[in-house]
Parts: sequence; structure tokens; C-alpha cells
Amino acid sequence: MRTILTAALTAILILALVGCSKQEAFQEIVPGLTYADSVVGQGAEVQADDYVVVHYTGWLYVDGQKGEQFDSSVDRGEPISFNLGRSFVIQGWDKGLPGMKVGGKRSLIIGPEMAYGVQGRPPVIPANSTLFFDIEIVDVPKVDVEVLSEGTGEVAKVGDSISVDYTGWVWENGAKGEQFDSSSNAGRPYTFTLGARMVIPGWDLGLEGMKVGTKARLIIPPILAYGKRGSGPKIPPDATLCFEVELVEIVGK
Repeated sequence: MRTILTAALTAILILALVGCSKQEAFQEIVPGLTYADSVVGQGAEVQADDYVVVHYTGWLYVDGQKGEQFDSSVDRGEPISFNLGRSFVIQGWDKGLPGMKVGGKRSLIIGPEMAYGVQGRPPVIPANSTLFFDIEIVDVPKVDVEVLSEGTGEVAKVGDSISVDYTGWVWENGAKGEQFDSSSNAGRPYTFTLGARMVIPGWDLGLEGMKVGTKARLIIPPILAYGKRGSGPKIPPDATLCFEVELVEIVGK
């Protein structure tokens, strides 16, 4: 009996120590934001302005414990994607994901000032809630940009209204397939606000930093184009796209 009790007490002590070490593993990034990595990824490292694809699950965090789960991409079976550093997500994510690597898993404890603040997000997230997230970096997709001829004009930045001439093809086996669209059909360049999610992410990423007058070829993976759904009869699901573009004008510059 004494041996059994001793073994049981030892097991309890080990579990308590594991719990303490897990708690101590959390490190502060900035006030109101701490993290602990359960898996360090082996892929590309996330930068502060990267476009990322992530899986996540979120809980309310009450009295030092995970409470009610309020959302999960894992449960839905489909990750989400967004541009870091553009306020598309809460500050805790913008500041908590850089430095991770593809394949990495991180837990974040996010205070209300870096989450949904005094407003909360009714009905699932009350005002002044601290949140706990488990996050996995699935991918950091990139646009392959080949400059065909370099322009000499102003540089396109996020928030600029830009005009672009373009032609688009489905990209198959490293070559152009069927053409699906061209600004020449409308007889004028296409104008939109860069970085405002008015176009596919591949355009926002590929055209940022380009000079007026530049002609380039953009090879855009499905996650940065029309993804699993495709678009209309000419762009099938999971299609990689090729665009040849010319930055014609930055309005007002």
C-alpha cells in the first residue's frame, strides 16, 4: 500500500511540475501578449508583412485557464489566410505570429487591449476578454514576380490608387494555358486601391513596390488567386494563374 501511495504521489508531483513548466514556458512579446511554442516549424520564417495561411482554435481565458471555445478553423476543416501588419486581424495576431516558421505551432495569450477591447465581439466574446489561441502556420505563399522591363516612375505603395493593364492566363505545366481575361477587352486599364483587398491577394502582393512603367509577369498560386472555388467557367478550382501586367499610373502621383 505504501508503495502504491508513493507512486501515486510521485505521479501527482510530476504532473504538477509539468503544469508549472508549461506555464513558465510562456514568454512576453509585448505587454498583454505572451506566447509558448509547442512545435518549432522547419519551413519559411514568418515576417511582419507576410501573407500567411493558418489553422487556429480560440478560447476565452479566465482566471488563468482556457474557458469556452468560441471559434476554430480546425473544426471547419479549412485554414484562413490574410496579410499580417495590415490590421486584417487583431493586434495580438499581427504581433504574435512573426518569427514562427511553416509547420510551427504556437499558443498565444492575448489581453483585451490587443484583442477586442472594451467592445468585445458579442455574443461570443464579452467585453474586456483575454483570449487564448492555438495557432499553426500552414503556409507562407509567395508570388513569383519576373520583371520584363523596369519602369522609372513612382513606386506603388499600399493605399495608392493604381491603374494596371493586364492579361491573364491559366498556368499549366510551366506554360500559359487558356487566356481568361484582359484589360484590352474593356479598352482601358483597371484601377483599384492597392492593399485594400479589392483584387486577388496575388495582385496586392505582386504589384506592391513596383514602379510606374514596369512590365512584369506574375505567377500566382491558387491560395493567392481563386483557391478551391475557382472563378467562372474559365478558371478551374486550384488553378495557378499567370498575369502579364504593366503599372500604367499611380493616381495623383
